Amino acid sequence: MPNTGMSRRTVLAAAAAGAAAAAVATAPAAHAAAPTLPNGTSKDKVLVVGMDGLRHDRIDAANAPHMKSMMRDGTYGLSLLYANPMAATSSGPGWSTISTGVWPDKHGVKDNTFTGKNYGTYPGFLARLAQVRPELSTYAAVDWKPLDTQGTVTPGADAKLVLDGDRDGYVAHDETIAAETESILRNQNPDVLFVYLGNTDVVAHANGTGQKYLDAIAVQDAQLGRMLAAIKARPSYATERWTVIVTTDHGHVDAGGHGGSSIEERRTFVLATGPGIAAGARPLDTRLVDVAATVFHQLGIVPDPSWGLDGKPIQQRSTDPFDTLQASLTQRVDETGIPAGVLGFTHTPPSGWSVINNAMGTGGMTEWRGWSFATDEFWSRTQRDQQRELNVRARGVFAVADSDEWADKTFSGTYDSTLVSPAYSVSGRTKVTLDFTTLYRQEGSQRAEVLASFNGGAPTLVKSYTSDVISKPQSLTVAVPSGASSVSFRFRYTGSNNWYWTIDGVKVTAS
Repeated sequence: MPNTGMSRRTVLAAAAAGAAAAAVATAPAAHAAAPTLPNGTSKDKVLVVGMDGLRHDRIDAANAPHMKSMMRDGTYGLSLLYANPMAATSSGPGWSTISTGVWPDKHGVKDNTFTGKNYGTYPGFLARLAQVRPELSTYAAVDWKPLDTQGTVTPGADAKLVLDGDRDGYVAHDETIAAETESILRNQNPDVLFVYLGNTDVVAHANGTGQKYLDAIAVQDAQLGRMLAAIKARPSYATERWTVIVTTDHGHVDAGGHGGSSIEERRTFVLATGPGIAAGARPLDTRLVDVAATVFHQLGIVPDPSWGLDGKPIQQRSTDPFDTLQASLTQRVDETGIPAGVLGFTHTPPSGWSVINNAMGTGGMTEWRGWSFATDEFWSRTQRDQQRELNVRARGVFAVADSDEWADKTFSGTYDSTLVSPAYSVSGRTKVTLDFTTLYRQEGSQRAEVLASFNGGAPTLVKSYTSDVISKPQSLTVAVPSGASSVSFRFRYTGSNNWYWTIDGVKVTAS
């Protein structure tokens, strides 16, 4: 089994759950009476349902009418996780990312040992709500115990149900969680709930992602359906504003297992319905960190900048210029590791942008000759385990200069390409700030430079990169020369079979 020694699932529990997964429970499992929560105070209410190890591409093949109905009525964003060395595609990092709304380089959890966790600085959203809206009535139910014992999900909850699926098996405990949550939703007045269902992950470990896995998805979808029905059966439902979010912590390889860097292990999704959330939307710019941000937004809470959230509400679209290229994306040309039909790159820049390749060498891989614009799935498929998986703060389409991949086909000369922004007005301003996110890996004599050109004049150096910058926001401020009315920025990358540089989320502000 993957993650040996990391206390994720026991072989015995996996085998037992795999054998039982196909049987949909028709009656609630025996359990104690649901805990009594304080009476809720908000008309805005949120239910988050986490389904462990649920590969979104298998939902389509499963008998999952409730999730498919949510896809029709709500917003369904797909994305990929990080991989090592940032963190393994394991449950500890995954649920920490969901709960805290920040990536592993902040919350500190890299695997299922939880070593390095930094929940004091980046608490889960229930703990954060207890700080800023203590009057809310909150509930958590989990049957993977580390989500409680490690302080990942349950801190801050007014009431919680914690079961031990590793010891007892997940089939019955998932059913207990579903039944108690259903009772609370029908008979009490909670404001925010986090509910965890673990059996999909156990079944995948034991049996792969075939029919038994689809059967386990069907069971959990039926449990979700009962929770949704309980919400609609509430006497006060007509005056309440409910948001429901379904998500997962990681995917699985076809044979079962996770922790590595394959696309299948990195697959995640955020599915949400509720006020202000568009029906039928399939945004390209959603990330797993968006769950916590969506919870706060739906409750009318504006996160303080000191929280350091990496997420944004799922209904909030990116204003990044590169995301306007989604309709221009095409499939592979020279790359062989990317499946045909995956639309994920273009050389066409956004309106107002340009690429200068006058000094660019000849030949090489077509996709990466000069600055390109690509998606995470397309670019990270080119070669695993070279840290392309760590481009987590890019969203949707981003700009990439990759001399390493360019050099994988016969070439001559050097990689020398410059990405040029539009001209931005700076009239009457004293300084201009360029914000963007970047992933940069340094090797040998390669260079990465940010330059500024005022009024179309000669570009001057603002910053050069000579060491790795692993998925970090950048903010560069430049004084505006007297009499300048416009500025454009240039990103010049030179190298020869070295590494790469990505740019995303470009924003220019003059003040």
